[in-house]
Amino acid sequence: MVPPAIISASRRTDIPAFYLDWLVEGIKKGEVVVKGPYGRVYRVKLIPERVHTLVLWSKNFSPLLKNREARKTLDSYSQLYFLFTITGLGGGPWERGVPSPEVAVAQLKPLAQWWGPERIGLRFDPVVYWRERGQLKTNLYFFEKLAPLLESAGIKRVIFSFVTWYPKAVRRTREARMDFYDPTPEEKIRAEEYLVSVARAHGLSLEACSQPRELIFPPIKRGACIDAELLSELHPRAWKLSLPKDPGQRNLCGCSRSIDIGSYSLPCRHLCLYCYANPKVRVY
Repeated sequence: MVPPAIISASRRTDIPAFYLDWLVEGIKKGEVVVKGPYGRVYRVKLIPERVHTLVLWSKNFSPLLKNREARKTLDSYSQLYFLFTITGLGGGPWERGVPSPEVAVAQLKPLAQWWGPERIGLRFDPVVYWRERGQLKTNLYFFEKLAPLLESAGIKRVIFSFVTWYPKAVRRTREARMDFYDPTPEEKIRAEEYLVSVARAHGLSLEACSQPRELIFPPIKRGACIDAELLSELHPRAWKLSLPKDPGQRNLCGCSRSIDIGSYSLPCRHLCLYCYANPKVRVY
């Protein structure tokens, strides 16, 4: 028998926000056809007995929360896990297609009530710095507004990172005339000290995503958004997984192996300037 897999939906595009019907149809058929980033086309079985955990990544779970039929279909799986990204930048020049922070945080409690707050990882990712009219700006301090809302919803796990400025993101940002700033290691450590102080005040656990070890300020942990050990502990049927690091991810990524069903042929419409994944983000 084929061991159950972790299905990732998805790093490549926001399926819950933009392609929910496609996902539901694939679940009903028992499989989806995926176009990989290098031209490879493959089929992924979505039969519940073949899936350990369906991991849903999104910056907007509202379409899913409003769709009772879709939720019923997803409830056929033994476990869902939600990676919910809220940066405080939604609706602004950095994330033009993302809902406002007010709209995003309103989804926290209903999402937590569906499968439980322990099955939500909040991604405060990325932390961005830029200059505007001679002043240094950042979304770092939005965490002070976000933390008590997470506490109220019972969500404890927070994963964060600083922007990695890949060439295409740099080019896109300059085309949009956004004056980005990459903090020094010392500035990043001070930012992490701030995050730790806020997290402690609200009982939150901090994990760093794809950050060098020398920039991880204790008690921050080295993070893995998809963590096979955690998903095994949470699994209602006690299905255990022992999976290696995902070889298809960045060197500093700690995620466990999963099967991603997203595709760049399903373009993400969040239009985040800093995005390292989507090759088709248009500035205008």
